[in-house]
Amino acid sequence: MVMQYRYKKSKERWKKYPGKAKLKESVGKYEFRLLNEAMTKVLVKPSTYSKVLKRFRQIEFFKHRG
Repeated sequence: MVMQYRYKKSKERWKKYPGKAKLKESVGKYEFRLLNEAMTKVLVKPSTYSKVLKRFRQIEFFKHRG
């Protein structure tokens, strides 16, 4: 899965999420989304960092549940 980010209410392109420590500002100023590995399908619509991360963890849990 690929997480992307951009400034809220911005029309700029989505960028690949480099990690929380490498962002210039706090995560509250950005919106995030989650895509599949091929980047063809949006798994989580643009939302806050915590909501996207929560869904990411749910997907990973069920994927490796076995």
